[in-house]
Amino acid sequence: MKKAAADGGGSVKRSARPGREALDPDERAQRGRTARTSVRRSEHARLDVGTDRDPVGILEAQSANRVPELVPLRNGRMLESPFRFYRGAAAVMAADLGRQPHTGLTSQLCGDAHVLNFGLFASAERTLVFDVNDFDESHPGPFEWDVKRLAASLAVAGRANGFSPADRADVVREAVSAYRLRMQRFAGMRVLDIWYAQDDADALRALGAEGGARVLRGTDRMLAKARSKDNIQAYGKLTRRVGGEPRLVSDPPLIVPLSDLLGSDAGTDQDTALNELVDAYAASLAPERRHLLGCFRVVDMARKVVGVGSVGTRCWIILLTGRDADDPLLLQAKEAGPSVLAPYAGPAGYDNQGRRVVYGQRLMQAAGDIFLGWVRITGMDGRSRDFYVRQLHDWKGAIETEGMRPAGMRLLARACGASLARGHARSGDPVAIAGYLGTSDSFDRALVGFAEAYADLTERDYEAFAEAARTGRIPTAEG
Repeated sequence: MKKAAADGGGSVKRSARPGREALDPDERAQRGRTARTSVRRSEHARLDVGTDRDPVGILEAQSANRVPELVPLRNGRMLESPFRFYRGAAAVMAADLGRQPHTGLTSQLCGDAHVLNFGLFASAERTLVFDVNDFDESHPGPFEWDVKRLAASLAVAGRANGFSPADRADVVREAVSAYRLRMQRFAGMRVLDIWYAQDDADALRALGAEGGARVLRGTDRMLAKARSKDNIQAYGKLTRRVGGEPRLVSDPPLIVPLSDLLGSDAGTDQDTALNELVDAYAASLAPERRHLLGCFRVVDMARKVVGVGSVGTRCWIILLTGRDADDPLLLQAKEAGPSVLAPYAGPAGYDNQGRRVVYGQRLMQAAGDIFLGWVRITGMDGRSRDFYVRQLHDWKGAIETEGMRPAGMRLLARACGASLARGHARSGDPVAIAGYLGTSDSFDRALVGFAEAYADLTERDYEAFAEAARTGRIPTAEG
């Protein structure tokens, strides 16, 4: 790592605001209904991917820009199950969605809205909220692309749990119906009321209560666990004392301190580089948050492996301390390349991909991390790369679907669908989208068919990926 800069934001091509054309609600709703002439709601059940697909080739192309020694680890994680493969294959689905006819009703998209990319985290007001929590692929695009990504993930996850076709259909229908019905409510709300809407822990607990005592107990355990996953918990897990000073642990290849990558003689050069990085990132923050960051000093940095699809992208954890060594702040700086949706939806107008991620997150999330920002880094190889920065853990809660029963997954699907509708309503035109979706369940039923068809395709892609591993076309490793 050589130097860092917060520049590269450039001019931003912002999506048109719903009110900018001065259309009244009836005209906007008619715009949505008119979009049905481009693609009828029932046509969303179709999946036409052509005969020239090469899912393995798409994933290989992604790997070419990743840390070479981590690519086998990514492949190994994706080989664990079709669901894990699906989670890592956002680029494959983006290519498939790009082939389908679409509504042209654009919102800011998550870009990778599978069921495990929804979860719990803390708001600045220290309440626990449920929302989309991964924006690496965030990009403007047709609203239905996110809904299809969510629907298909529920079908794949349902198969992993042995659900019957009827149970899987119920789960998918629950998510899509929740999206449609909440979008209808947003269509009738004032703009500021949409913007202030959020889903907090109380709402999630009330939803869990609908599933009965067993589901409610599981919800309470999940909420308690999320509140325990904070900076202090991560600090105790990821650091050790060296000469009285906290240092990030070494656990290669999952965690590799910067000093191990640079060599033991780095010394002052490492300290200078770390401070330059944090100073450059700080320039992307609002003044009061820049002041807050200035109350901490940089101590250490390490490369960390995260997720499934993200493995191999450059991800760093940065340790800072405040008043003393028992006052930690852990930041995560994650590499941001172009969204997988960009080739099919067009450029978003950013020449800093970290800023693209941050803008997408701020636009879709009801409550965001106070340390969310971006930076450009010139690495040890002399190449400039964009990163976005956030807290590593701030009341973080993931909801695991493995072993979940149909009743529980239906409730989770409803929460995800409703949350996604909120994100799209903040960034797109809820009146037009609601006009397209209508009051019948035509779209819901169509996406049940799409989800099953895409789950079939995912299983075939997984087998092709596994065959590529068996023949040595792609390298694999466990971990």
